[in-house]
Amino acid sequence: MSLLPERTDQSLIGRWWWTVDHGLLLGILALMVVGIILVTAAGSAVALRINLPDMHFILKHLVFLVPSVAVMFLASLCSPRMIWRLGSLCFIGTIIALILVPFIGPEIKGAQRWIPLPGFSLQPSEFAKPAFAVMAAWLLARWKEDIHFKGPQYVGMLYSLVLFLFLIQPDFGMSFVLTVMLAAMVVVAGLSMRYVLALLPVGGVMVLGAYSFFPHVKSRINRFLFPDSGDNFQVEKSIEAFRSGGILGKGPGQGSVKMEIPDSHADFIFSVGAEEFGLFFIFVVIGLYLFVIMRALKNLQECENLFSILCVSGILAMFALQAMIHMGSALGVLPAKGMTLPLLSYGGSSLLAISLSMGIVLALTRKEPKHSIAKKGLTARRKGV
Repeated sequence: MSLLPERTDQSLIGRWWWTVDHGLLLGILALMVVGIILVTAAGSAVALRINLPDMHFILKHLVFLVPSVAVMFLASLCSPRMIWRLGSLCFIGTIIALILVPFIGPEIKGAQRWIPLPGFSLQPSEFAKPAFAVMAAWLLARWKEDIHFKGPQYVGMLYSLVLFLFLIQPDFGMSFVLTVMLAAMVVVAGLSMRYVLALLPVGGVMVLGAYSFFPHVKSRINRFLFPDSGDNFQVEKSIEAFRSGGILGKGPGQGSVKMEIPDSHADFIFSVGAEEFGLFFIFVVIGLYLFVIMRALKNLQECENLFSILCVSGILAMFALQAMIHMGSALGVLPAKGMTLPLLSYGGSSLLAISLSMGIVLALTRKEPKHSIAKKGLTARRKGV
């Protein structure tokens, strides 16, 4: 007897199984499995260095992975309208949390980004990104269906609010990702290029301000542009790990350079994978990321719901950019930036937020007919108006 639902099954799970993209789902789950392997390889080295039990980080990673998979699954069950409602609640919650961070968050490495909870530190900015994608997509979709609705203006206001809350932490990496997300959604929405060009000065001001007023940012940029100007220990060790691994790697648990890389289980987990499993494994990981992104984009080609198209586009831009920044930093082609590798790095907030994001992508790319949030616009498109 098959454990899979019959095609005639009209239950919530049955409809989900026969409409969700199985290939996309498998690609996401494969990245999660790779994450378990890499956190196991890297976590023991970090635990040993700070006198914690050998399995400390992998056990905590698994503890967060279980609810992360549950969050992704529950989100993927939702309709576009439900995604919009839950996204709105999530956005309001993250804004409140971001406001609280400067007052109750501990300062770690010159930044306040976390809210301490029992056994867990919550990073609200991780959840603000997918929530912003949902809000911006809905506002832009409403504007497309009703030209008198001031969607772009409202999106600009929300972007300015979130950007301000990111910058006071300060978190310039998240601010850059947020800006690129918005730019991608603006392009997909078909807005005038002046909206995209308006974001360029914002990025320039952020970089100049960060370089001028924050010594750690200035140090990172200087070390990237002028390697002899300061300590490049992390990046040098990261590149050494790639060289050490070669094509086939040194074998699981056999890496030695990882013992010297700070935060190798999070910010430099890509380097650990290169040392222990080799260049071939790295190409597999990159291939999985490309597969997930291209598969989701392919599904969007068959989608008629503008809200879904915009929201998924913004989330995929975030997903791709974070992976590129992490990999680029590990290879020394980008300034070192403490950014996790989506679904692979250790980090509870990151894992939960990315899983939520992927759940939204799975929900909005399901094959079943989706009803537009603003029904009039969809009806008009079906009639060819």
